[in-house]
Amino acid sequence: MRQVVLSVSSLLIGMALLQLGNGSLQTLLSVRLAAAGEAPWLIGLVMAQYSVGIVLGTLYGHKLIMTVGHIRAFTAFGSTMSAITLGHAFIGELWAWGLFRFLVGACAVGMLMCVESWLNARTDNRSRGQVFSLYVITVYLFQGIGQFLIQLPDDSGFELFIIMSVLMSLAVVPVAVTKMPAPTLPEASRFDFMRLWRTSPTGMVVSLMSGLILGAFYGVGPVFAQFSGYDRAGTAMFMSAVIIGGLIMQWPIGKFSDGRDRRGVIIGINIALIAVCIAMVAGNPSGYELIALAVAFGSLSAALYPLSVAFTNDYLEPEDLVPAAGGLVMAYGIGAIAGPLFAAVSIEWLGAKGLFVFCGSMALAAAVLVFWRMRQREAPPVEDQVDFQAMPRTSPIIGELDPRGEPTSD
Repeated sequence: MRQVVLSVSSLLIGMALLQLGNGSLQTLLSVRLAAAGEAPWLIGLVMAQYSVGIVLGTLYGHKLIMTVGHIRAFTAFGSTMSAITLGHAFIGELWAWGLFRFLVGACAVGMLMCVESWLNARTDNRSRGQVFSLYVITVYLFQGIGQFLIQLPDDSGFELFIIMSVLMSLAVVPVAVTKMPAPTLPEASRFDFMRLWRTSPTGMVVSLMSGLILGAFYGVGPVFAQFSGYDRAGTAMFMSAVIIGGLIMQWPIGKFSDGRDRRGVIIGINIALIAVCIAMVAGNPSGYELIALAVAFGSLSAALYPLSVAFTNDYLEPEDLVPAAGGLVMAYGIGAIAGPLFAAVSIEWLGAKGLFVFCGSMALAAAVLVFWRMRQREAPPVEDQVDFQAMPRTSPIIGELDPRGEPTSD
């Protein structure tokens, strides 16, 4: 196992640096747009373009990787992302920032596809689970740590963009100099959306709702913090607490669902999420109370997507797990596009707390729909259930690395 970890360490280091830079960029942009007095719906529209780039980049990034190879593609995506990040400092128009968010999203998913397919090729059946877990920890942990970059002094308005650009450029280095042979990118697995819907409408709905909630939070969460009077340090702590909360509680919540009707667990998660949103709306949390609610919100909302994957997998044959994962990632991505837009309109109408009114409403809708489905269909037998696995919402290639799926390399 140690040899396997060492062999993929360059990929994990590159991903850590990427998450530090890219994970903090969206927060910085949202904070600056809110501080500049831009309308919340415009901020939501700009932030949503990142998810549009993710969805479309998933469709077309595969072709570039297949054409030029992993190292060249990863370098091209990383260099482009770094240059675009610097572009924010020179061009401040909203239309340009929207375009930049789209391009950064497309580059980010391309880099994720490179890393995930490479990790898959470098692991065998014995090490797949451990490598997958290390990757999940890297994605969440360094995205959470990266939030604190927005606290650094930036009198000219340039320094933070430069730091983030440098981190993105450095992310390319460990991969560009690796001695590992480039893997063969698996053919894009497509799972008919209608077939996925017929197999598990609950899984698709929960994945979509997860995208709506988390897309809203990542897109306009910093706007909520700004409008609520939090300073840069408070905003960074708030965003980081949600992200880190999603990391530390995914596995315990998910393992609790093993051997049970996961739909009941999903309903319970949504009811608890509604309670957290009510607390955020009804009170004026600050200090430790705010951090506790942020951790709870992150823990509950981050658990929805992997629970939707696990529940869908309970109805699938092993050979269908990978393409189905791609379909669920796309469903999440569609929700993540719409989430910032609707949440921003809610903030426009209701003030800062409109974000949690929207998130709570989506959780209520998810709970009602899942309860209705429980009355329409029996749960799968316990012996047919797969084990829960914490899942990042990255790219469709993540299904290849999922240890529950049929291994593609030994």
